Amino acid sequence: MKLVANNKKARHDYFIEETYEAGIVLTGTEIKSVRQGKVSIKESFAKIERGEVILHGMNISPYEQGNRFNTDPLRPKKLLLHKREIRKLIGYTTQKGLTLVPLRMYINDDGRAKVELAVARGKKEYDKRQTTAKRDADRRMQQAMRRRD
Repeated sequence: MKLVANNKKARHDYFIEETYEAGIVLTGTEIKSVRQGKVSIKESFAKIERGEVILHGMNISPYEQGNRFNTDPLRPKKLLLHKREIRKLIGYTTQKGLTLVPLRMYINDDGRAKVELAVARGKKEYDKRQTTAKRDADRRMQQAMRRRD
């Protein structure tokens, strides 16, 4: 598995409820650009439109040798999920405060591009501070344990 893009900001801004692995529909030049690692998923999110999961805001830079076959870097991309998973996601997104956020994009062993999609609840400012304080305390505790050994 080759990690192509990681959305660290999502784990900082959201509580992750559940994750799903989804395939993604890409054109030929887009997958070549993905294999080169020219992908950004920082500002992206997913919506369910007409029974399909669509990823918005994902930036795949144009492939250099792609010329006229290159597509719009920010075009909405369809995610491939099972029907029962989509129905479950519809149930989640109708609840107040839950959204669909991509956590990471990778290429699996078969050479297929996959997106790890999370059902997430937004954090408040005090939640973010609390998470940061807990992480710092854990880090200090680990350092003290290492010094003691």
